[in-house]
Amino acid sequence: MSQTIAAKRELLAPVDDVWALVAEPYHLPDWWPGYEGVHPDKRGLAEGARWQVRRTASPGLLRRPRGEGLLVVQSVVPGRELVWRDVQQSLDAGIRLTGASRDRTEAVAFVAGPWWRIALEGARGLPRLALYRLHALCQTAASL
Repeated sequence: MSQTIAAKRELLAPVDDVWALVAEPYHLPDWWPGYEGVHPDKRGLAEGARWQVRRTASPGLLRRPRGEGLLVVQSVVPGRELVWRDVQQSLDAGIRLTGASRDRTEAVAFVAGPWWRIALEGARGLPRLALYRLHALCQTAASL
């Protein structure tokens, strides 16, 4: 049985600016928790692209040590959506963006997978934390 956990937040930046941050593979660890580094394949941000990731220690009950992992990009809708599959964790994750106004973006982050994996791996809080981090990055950029 699959479960999806989502969080929604208004970001203090236009959708194009938020997308520019989200669409850069090397920025993924800046806003999505659990990753320390990303090495995208030559396709970059494209459906089917395979990104090697360096993972931080898992906060869940089945604590995994730091290590390497693989993400497969599932969906890219430029300016609107990025979805990937974390192969080792058997989880799908992503973000959807909508322009709330000229200088605001509504963002929905989510994680989906088997309910037991989400519960035991501590994935339940990932969407909320990702949006918190993304909000902080957008706020910093807006104040410069």
